[in-house]
Amino acid sequence: MSIHTRIPLVAGVAAVAALAIATSSEAAARAVTVDDFAFSPASLSVRAGTTVTWKFKDSTKHNVTVRRGPARFHSKNIRHGSYSHTLNRRGTYKLVCTIHPDMRQTIRVS
Repeated sequence: MSIHTRIPLVAGVAAVAALAIATSSEAAARAVTVDDFAFSPASLSVRAGTTVTWKFKDSTKHNVTVRRGPARFHSKNIRHGSYSHTLNRRGTYKLVCTIHPDMRQTIRVS
């Protein structure tokens, strides 16, 4: 195989690897909006290792608290900004805003 044949082959392999890395990065991050007294989406499914970021966009303070699930976490009470948590343990997480208990979310981690 000549050097002229190997260069396109190496470039093609690098392009496929870059695409795989970009795809796995996109799959490893999810965004949730906290606004108008609701988590949106109210339910989602992700793979273990996914980082979920809750983006707070309301005039009232809210938080993200695990009510039931394989691991516990809790955000501060905030009105604007974001909170991120990486979900490493498989199972179903039932989340709530402890200030507004009618705000609920379910996340399934596989």
